[in-house]
Amino acid sequence: MSNNSGFFERVYEVCRLIPEGRVTSYGAIAKYLGAAKSARMVGWAMNSSKKLEDVPAHRVVNRKGLLTGKSHFGGSNAMQQLLEEEGVEVIELQILNFEKYFWDPMKELSRDL
Repeated sequence: MSNNSGFFERVYEVCRLIPEGRVTSYGAIAKYLGAAKSARMVGWAMNSSKKLEDVPAHRVVNRKGLLTGKSHFGGSNAMQQLLEEEGVEVIELQILNFEKYFWDPMKELSRDL
């Protein structure tokens, strides 16, 4: 994580701001951070956040609302359970009404991070 640690920390800062019951995408975080083509790197950051209890990685999904970060949670359905506990509807690893729950950092946050 050495070369990526600054970027990863910026990803975590954004992730910590995602409200309960809302989700965002890897690409939306990357775009907000000025690295629009770095969605995969945001995914790597989420995967590296396992030991950070204050990073709600379960709120970050792919651009179609699929729970592609499931491996971060040991392959269990913990990601889905956490989202459902927050009121997010999930069926077969996909968020229903994705646009209803989608939180866009470009619209919601100032460009301070």
